[in-house]
Amino acid sequence: MKPTNRRNLLTAAAGGGVAAAVSTIASPAIAQTAPTIQWRITASWPKSLDTLYGAVELLSRRVAEISDNKFKIQVFAAGEIVPGLQALDAVQSGTVECCHTSPFYYYGKDPAFAFGTDIPFGMNVRMRNAWMYHGGGLELMNEFHKSYNVMFIPAGNTNAQMGGWFRKEIKTLDDLKGLKFRIGGIAGLIMSKLGVVPQQIAAGDIYPALERGTIDAAEWVGPYDDEKLGFVRVAPYYYYPGWWEVGPTVGVFVNMQKWQTLPPAYQAMLQVASAEANQWMTSKYDALNPPALKRLVGAGAQLRSFPPEMIEACWKLSNEVLEDISSKNAVFKKIYDHFVAFRNDQYLYTQVSDLSMDSYMVRLRNLRK
Repeated sequence: MKPTNRRNLLTAAAGGGVAAAVSTIASPAIAQTAPTIQWRITASWPKSLDTLYGAVELLSRRVAEISDNKFKIQVFAAGEIVPGLQALDAVQSGTVECCHTSPFYYYGKDPAFAFGTDIPFGMNVRMRNAWMYHGGGLELMNEFHKSYNVMFIPAGNTNAQMGGWFRKEIKTLDDLKGLKFRIGGIAGLIMSKLGVVPQQIAAGDIYPALERGTIDAAEWVGPYDDEKLGFVRVAPYYYYPGWWEVGPTVGVFVNMQKWQTLPPAYQAMLQVASAEANQWMTSKYDALNPPALKRLVGAGAQLRSFPPEMIEACWKLSNEVLEDISSKNAVFKKIYDHFVAFRNDQYLYTQVSDLSMDSYMVRLRNLRK
């Protein structure tokens, strides 16, 4: 190969700019040889939820930008290919290459799917990211996911969620008996032990179910999304905290065969874009939830904390249920034991770091100096 003439390079840089010089140095071997790949991703979210659905759009756009449009992922909202709660099934079967969803929707397949999102009284978003990225959590989960022909990449977190919207006030445990509550997974199992009748309903169907009285209460995410879905108009009592989703992760399930045949550079692109979506969603909710809560209160939302006796009962039942599942499911137990050990250390540290400082700042929030 003839050596590049340094003077010619300098001339190119002066006349055509640095980009022209770089182009002269090395025509992108990657761009010349990289295959053009078109994937489809189905989301569990309607387009109206611009943070959950918006994260999928961001992910798709970044992959296209990084690959110079060689790797494109077409985004489909819930219902356009399959219903929102069947997204994982579509990936398993190869109907689509990947989906963006909440893993604990698939608790019915195996309770271990819950760890991909959160378990009751779990970890906040920072702790969960630490567990997944640096604590071995993601490796443990993906070891389990192999048996379902998928792998998982974190790509979002809604942060600590609210406890939901109720048509009537909850004052005692007796008020829960017979209550039809849109809540799924392990949390639904726990609430059922208090007399609740859990219902698993996709986002777009929650409002009409509340309006018609088909259900008495519903939890979704938090103020920003809840405002968009209009729950305050039909169920005025807004409860907190959502102890079942302390730091719930959402993300991308990829069909295992499709992942294995994807060029390594494209695998890296998808992982990088997912990591950006993870951070983007968390920070967006943090920015938009406070003003949304103010607007909801102005629109008539009655903020209420769950009665202490209810939280205490749920904590006790949660431990009983999770231990019972562990005794019957070896994979669940393996991940659960790891999760709990990591969670305990995290809260031990945050007790002397973030919690002490946050508690102080909450008391001083109305002071300017």
